[in-house]
Amino acid sequence: MPQTMLTKRIIPCLDVQNGRVVKGVKFVNLMDAGDPVACAQAYDAAMADELIFLDISASNENRPILIHVVEQVAESIYIPFTVGGGIRSLEDIRELLKAGCDKVSMNTGAIQDESLIASASRRFGTQCIVLAIDAKKEDSNTWRVYSHGGQKPTPLEAIHWAKRAEKLGAGEILLTSIDRDGTKDGYDLDLLKRVSDSVRIPVIASGGAGALEHFYDGFVHGHADACLAASVFHFGEFRIAELKNYLLRRGIPVRV
Repeated sequence: MPQTMLTKRIIPCLDVQNGRVVKGVKFVNLMDAGDPVACAQAYDAAMADELIFLDISASNENRPILIHVVEQVAESIYIPFTVGGGIRSLEDIRELLKAGCDKVSMNTGAIQDESLIASASRRFGTQCIVLAIDAKKEDSNTWRVYSHGGQKPTPLEAIHWAKRAEKLGAGEILLTSIDRDGTKDGYDLDLLKRVSDSVRIPVIASGGAGALEHFYDGFVHGHADACLAASVFHFGEFRIAELKNYLLRRGIPVRV
């Protein structure tokens, strides 16, 4: 449910492929956006509340996450740090937490075996377990869930899957609109509001942020607990401090 009085979070996202930060549009046409360690350090210094690191090709390439890059990032920052990509087992999660991240984000592995959510939350605590949902709109009431970095459609519907994941023990939802990803047209507020209102755990809005007001809309109209963005931060379109000052002026509680 929306928690309007709690402090809202601003989260940059590092999509990593072949050891480099990349950014595309609707999960394709990827452009290089820099070194992940340097990017992480810059966001740590720039008032980001958390950082999310996604190894976006690990599932498609059927390989483990780039653990050495995770270790380098973890050693260089102080803000909470979530890592996802290619997680298939409790051992994968243990290795990532040992490498220094605070939370793990599961997507394809949880779709293929939903019991992984339950066993992971029991072993490591719900606060560690983020379910990432990549969704594409099908009609006015349904959004299809995609796996393997947004490449493969699944039988799952986004709202139902979010509710199911909460029951299984997920502590947070990272909700990405594939339709809006990289477009800078704003978050899919309909999808965001429906998912946020259907669960009691925090929901992170992802996909489409391109202007300061999009973050305000995500919090106020989408009922998000956190708003994630990538390209607007990577390419310097505005700074996190500027965004937070804008949100404060409009009555959104953020950490400064």
